[in-house]
Amino acid sequence: MFKEETKELKMSNEFRKKIEMICKFACVKYELINGNIISIKNTNLAYVKPHILKVKGNDYLLFEDSNIVFINGYKDKIMLIELEKHLKNS
Repeated sequence: MFKEETKELKMSNEFRKKIEMICKFACVKYELINGNIISIKNTNLAYVKPHILKVKGNDYLLFEDSNIVFINGYKDKIMLIELEKHLKNS
C-alpha cells in the first residue's frame, strides 16, 4: 500500500478577505476550509485539494490563482466575479 503525505495549503490573507467580503455582501453564512497537497511517497504523484467554501449545502472549490469557481465537483463552474450573485440566488 502507498503512503500519503499531506501538507495544508495556506490561503493568502488577501484571497481570504476577498472571499469573506463576497460572502458578507451576499448575506450568507459560510465556512472556509484550507486546501491540501496530498503526495504519494516514493512516486511523483500529487493531488491538490482546493480550498472549499461551504454555503447552504454547496461546496465551492477555490484555487487561489484562478478566476474559476467549481460548484460541488468539477462539472459545474462559474467565474469568481459571479460568485456573489450565485450565492444570493442559491
